[in-house]
Amino acid sequence: MENLKIDGTPKTPTIVFNLEEGKLLIRGRSIPENSIEFYKPLVDKLEEYTNSPQSSTEVKIQLEYFNTSSSKCILDVFKKLEKIKSNGSDTVIKWYYEEDDEDMLEAGEDYQAIINIPFKMVEMEE
Repeated sequence: MENLKIDGTPKTPTIVFNLEEGKLLIRGRSIPENSIEFYKPLVDKLEEYTNSPQSSTEVKIQLEYFNTSSSKCILDVFKKLEKIKSNGSDTVIKWYYEEDDEDMLEAGEDYQAIINIPFKMVEMEE
């Protein structure tokens, strides 16, 4: 299985998925022209990883901002992660937010309420 690396732009986040280490990072801004198209390689890679996940999978979400269409794609990513967890991988999501960013904290809490994976809210200093 090949790792996935998508370089970030002003409109799209950096995505680094190291399958051997079971580590996924999504960092930056997520306002792509076509969210479904942008997130498709990640969703496909997660599907591939579901078949033989590592014993633990760590996900770090460090988004400054994401638009509504990205939020649906992020939910799709989390649903794939639920499947990975149910296949026996000890999965945890670390949701990073800046200390004054109530909206990003609430977004993480909203996902946490929907998804059956442990979330760790990580406050970052600005």
